[in-house]
Amino acid sequence: MDITHRHELARRALDGYVSGPAAPIRATARALAKVDNAVAVVLVEGISDQIALETAAVGRGRDLEAERVVIVPIGGAHAIGRFLTMLGPLRTGVRLAGLCDLHEAEIFRRGLITTDVGSPRTNTDLEDLGFYVCIDDLEDELIRAVGTVGVEALFDSQGDLGSFRSLQSQPAWRGREPEAQMRRFLGSGSRRKLRYARLLVEAAVGRDVLPRPLDALLTAVCPTEPRNQRAFAPAAHDAGAVE
Repeated sequence: MDITHRHELARRALDGYVSGPAAPIRATARALAKVDNAVAVVLVEGISDQIALETAAVGRGRDLEAERVVIVPIGGAHAIGRFLTMLGPLRTGVRLAGLCDLHEAEIFRRGLITTDVGSPRTNTDLEDLGFYVCIDDLEDELIRAVGTVGVEALFDSQGDLGSFRSLQSQPAWRGREPEAQMRRFLGSGSRRKLRYARLLVEAAVGRDVLPRPLDALLTAVCPTEPRNQRAFAPAAHDAGAVE
């Protein structure tokens, strides 16, 4: 596959999303501009999570913009407390939800407790509040869902299989489990991580194997579903951010 075609495929995968050094700030600002009119706000760690959820919604026939569901990339788990505090005064009655990686679940729990949103002790408690945990992370969930054969086929379709083979041949990665190699490959470039968030979710939806955290979260903020959490109200005090 020639380089021009590869660049075109990459452009299409990121169509509608910001990229580049300022992408996290711009993506967050764009999402926050919609919060005042939202009926549900979903807090996620980064842009790849936002892309994955929005792609999954489209695959399920959902229109999140029409439903007034806003997915906000907060720029890392440690910002959860700051964003919960920020959202408190904006609106009462908004449905709150979120997605995080396994290793960041404790940070999310602490943020929810500090801002008086709830008192979750376990991942099940987090789900009761509308927050879902990826095991181990989003990429791991998607690789397991699509399968290593399916992921390699996707790499091939995007002209990336040669680059992946090069990584597999590196001394540090030679002989490692394919899933670990794939996670490293996906995380080795910000644009690659964002592109494959969309592509892997599309593949998972096409196979009807969307990872449970994504599927359950979208169900939790579906306007036709009963709420599984109390409405988010402003904290009684300014608890500050969890940093």
